[in-house]
Amino acid sequence: MKQQCVRCRQGFFLALILVLLLPTAGSAAENAAGIQDHETIQAAARAYLQEVARDHHGEGVEVQVVAGRLDPRLRLRACGEPLQASLPPGARLMGSTTVGVRCDGPAPWRLFVPMEVRVSGEVLVTRRPLPRDTVLSGEDIRLERRALDDLYGGYLVDPQRVQGMVLRRSLQAGTVLTPQLVEPRQLVHRGQKVTLMAQNAAISVRVRGEALGDGAYGEQVRVRNLSSGRVVEGRVLSSGVVGVTM
Repeated sequence: MKQQCVRCRQGFFLALILVLLLPTAGSAAENAAGIQDHETIQAAARAYLQEVARDHHGEGVEVQVVAGRLDPRLRLRACGEPLQASLPPGARLMGSTTVGVRCDGPAPWRLFVPMEVRVSGEVLVTRRPLPRDTVLSGEDIRLERRALDDLYGGYLVDPQRVQGMVLRRSLQAGTVLTPQLVEPRQLVHRGQKVTLMAQNAAISVRVRGEALGDGAYGEQVRVRNLSSGRVVEGRVLSSGVVGVTM
């Protein structure tokens, strides 16, 4: 009787081991169907976003795309066709964003993958502390590689376009120049005596005038002709000179 009890216990433990080791019917069916590997989903989203972001930001900018983590509990049927990726409406191409990945196979599915786009490039920064109303020159600025993700106010990259512009406020050394920090230099000021220059292919006439407003290079400004009293509108050509069309 005692030997029979020992055999019963041995049989019970053997059956328990087999239950634990052998897959259940559901697991076997799942393995047969196949589960989509998370890495392939992330790779499809990353490759697509990398291409789109590079085209968007252009040359001279370094783009790095990092795929976010998917929920480890997510189990999708393996797709028998190449995965398709797309951007949802309004998706950002810098910082945190999402990419849609879908399967168009017999058992279709779709999900959104969290992504991060890290962008860096050369931007203009100040070489030294500069006071307000500084007329910028090449000695005041330099190009420096910075992360662009946090530059929500924009940035400037062309030294030639910045030279001659005026600072709207004082800046510390190493400050990134943005469109909000600079403005065109005013070459004509309200009440200033200016030269009105009217010309065409055959003739050029210069008369004295009084500016009725401020103007930077290329801007339109109204000027009163001091000889005739007539008010005309012309384009600022240089400091104290306004051109009008004859």
